[in-house]
Amino acid sequence: MSNVSVRQRTPEAEIFGKTLRRLRDEAKLSQEALGQGANLTTGYISDLERGLKAPGLATILRLAVALRVDPTELLKDFTPATLRRLK
Repeated sequence: MSNVSVRQRTPEAEIFGKTLRRLRDEAKLSQEALGQGANLTTGYISDLERGLKAPGLATILRLAVALRVDPTELLKDFTPATLRRLK
């Protein structure tokens, strides 16, 4: 048996991660700078961007503040059509 944990990507986490990466790039922030601004670790930011973790509401709000965007910007790719495909 292996002690290595395998992280499973979920479609929701992948969509969120792509949006987060795009907004971070647009803000010209490194993962480290975003993590500092949101009081999150660089590793956690990396996991979010790669779709390995899905954030809770408090984290989304902290990321929005650090990115200086409305929280809805982080969720705007979750359109009705996208949500239907996630069922």
